[in-house]
Amino acid sequence: MEPTVEVPQQPTPLLRQIGPALHELDMSFRADMRVPARIVADEELLQRMTQDRSIVQLVNVTTLPGIQGFAIGMPDMHEGYGFPVGGVAGTLLPDGVISPGGIGFDINCGVRLLSTGLRHEDLKEVLPALAHDLARSIPTGFGRHGRLSLSAAELDRVLDEGVPYVVEVLGLGSREDLAHIEAGGHLPGADAGRVTVRARERGHDQLGTLGGGNHFIEVQRVEHIHDAEAATAFGLFEGQLTVLIHTGSRGLGHQVCTDAVRKMDQVLAREGIRLVDRQLACAPFSSPEGQDYFAAMCAAANFAWSNRQVLTHRVREVFGRRLGERAEAWPRVVYDVAHNIAKVETYGGQQLCVHRKGATRAFGPGDPELPSAYAEAGQPVFIPGSMGTASFVLAGQGESRSISLGSACHGAGRQLSRAAAKRQVVGAELRKALNARGIIVECPSNAELAEEAPTAYKDVDRVVDAVETAGIARKVARLVPLAVLKG
Repeated sequence: MEPTVEVPQQPTPLLRQIGPALHELDMSFRADMRVPARIVADEELLQRMTQDRSIVQLVNVTTLPGIQGFAIGMPDMHEGYGFPVGGVAGTLLPDGVISPGGIGFDINCGVRLLSTGLRHEDLKEVLPALAHDLARSIPTGFGRHGRLSLSAAELDRVLDEGVPYVVEVLGLGSREDLAHIEAGGHLPGADAGRVTVRARERGHDQLGTLGGGNHFIEVQRVEHIHDAEAATAFGLFEGQLTVLIHTGSRGLGHQVCTDAVRKMDQVLAREGIRLVDRQLACAPFSSPEGQDYFAAMCAAANFAWSNRQVLTHRVREVFGRRLGERAEAWPRVVYDVAHNIAKVETYGGQQLCVHRKGATRAFGPGDPELPSAYAEAGQPVFIPGSMGTASFVLAGQGESRSISLGSACHGAGRQLSRAAAKRQVVGAELRKALNARGIIVECPSNAELAEEAPTAYKDVDRVVDAVETAGIARKVARLVPLAVLKG
């Protein structure tokens, strides 16, 4: 069923500016809205959002049972499944709904930043061999299998325990890593028993694989420090060699979402839930279906964190082979943030199920969930650009909790579909252009390269400026690519 009222193609006049780079569409706009819709953006980004259905989808999110405060779209917002990508919403527990479309199919797709003590200028001659070794050591592309093949019991422990099991039992990492991963790489609500046989089949041999689409591993250089104090806390300095890992829960997470959407679609009538868009299929958090999905989603999130942990181990192996075992060549985990996740958090004394789809946490200084070393700076926030453009490290601000449910965007955000990008970009020519700029590209498919062309994405500098202007997070460092590994 489609919405009965749609946002016009030019909604900007309907949005009231309520703060720097912060706009609101109040409940008078549509009779079925339970809360206002907010958007973090400047005027140009707002205009781009009128070119797809992302604002329509954000308004639809405001109609969900139990939603509190507002639904908010990040400056990278674009059309998705049910929720827009870049959409955030919190529903009141115990009976507010949980919606798989508000988390996404790639559960806990996320970004992990690794830093070294090395400077780029000291390693220019080694980089081609390093990039090639990464490509040989890390499986990329859809449906690819990793070097680990887990038994049923081992997979259960990954799903239930997450990164602590990978580090402490499988021996892939160090305990120091755990302190620098959101939630310590483990959501306690996970229950492997709620993950279907089909999802397990898809995931049992995919730990340590990158996948395809917009997933990547990028060797980068810290080009500029914006906030010296926070950069020191995060262990970053100009000229430094870093590695950014972007991937998620692979086929396992996709299947968990698929299974839940089918199940919840069947219980809407029983729960008396009427939706303006069936892609918003949902169930009360306290219902059997809501609890089944939340437990399976937490398990898939643990799997995704574990995947990035195994990939971190593979990166370390390559660095050890190419650069030696010296301490400064060891990639340490700066932080790991999840996109595409639902978490139980407290706002204004109320427990909410906070849906973040294509959005990350951006908690401010002093938050008890932060590593002690980052307590004064705030949570590291990572906003990658598109292939060939800059990525940013930011630090969460305390005001983010009231502005955006403690959330920031997760990237630049698509402005062209994959099909449109392939019509406009020739992959082989893009590869040559990137190489001419000194960026090494390791990607077996020119077609997939074209899908991820820089022109397919919004201007990451503009997106990051909107996040900072709104008061959600402040810029700490700007990173530029040296080598890119894609599926």
